Amino acid sequence: MHEIEPYYNWLQYYNPAEDQLSPYFGKQYNFDLYSDTIYGYYIDPSWDFIGSETLYIKILFADYHEGFCIIEFIGEWNDTINNDIMHLKRNIVDHLLSQGINQFVLIGENVFNFHGSDDSYYEDWFEDVEDDTDFSKPGWIAAVNFADHVADEFKNYNIDNYVNMGGTLNISNWRTMAPRQLYGHVDKLITQRLGM
Repeated sequence: MHEIEPYYNWLQYYNPAEDQLSPYFGKQYNFDLYSDTIYGYYIDPSWDFIGSETLYIKILFADYHEGFCIIEFIGEWNDTINNDIMHLKRNIVDHLLSQGINQFVLIGENVFNFHGSDDSYYEDWFEDVEDDTDFSKPGWIAAVNFADHVADEFKNYNIDNYVNMGGTLNISNWRTMAPRQLYGHVDKLITQRLGM
């Protein structure tokens, strides 16, 4: 697992440690020391802690003017034991919402399992992004490239009521795109799905 790095080719466009509006602004990374683990397996130091022992993220890109961000995940998304959605919502999402972000691209190809609980934090997140009085355009949450068994578990807990996933959102070539290009592609897919 220590060999799985967050996608780094977009560092030329965006670095969360250098973004004053990012929850990770000013973070120092020690690439000589592997200290964070998921179930005893070391992970690359580039991943960022959200408050969960099993789920880490990397904000790959954020555009506050356009109101979107792209976040990559690694680990096990465990709402049952660790309440990962609570950590994600309170520590990351709420911060980004307060900075004008209401469209979220979640890249989940390194999420190995999902263990659900109730959907209240997802519902809150969905209601927050949909609040058109706070934002200039309708918001959404899109799950890109989550494994089928993970997406199925999301659906078992009705998370798909709040997070768009599956079908055309399996975008295998996303790394060949620039961040705004990926966002534009996902935005178009979501707009078609929602009939906006």
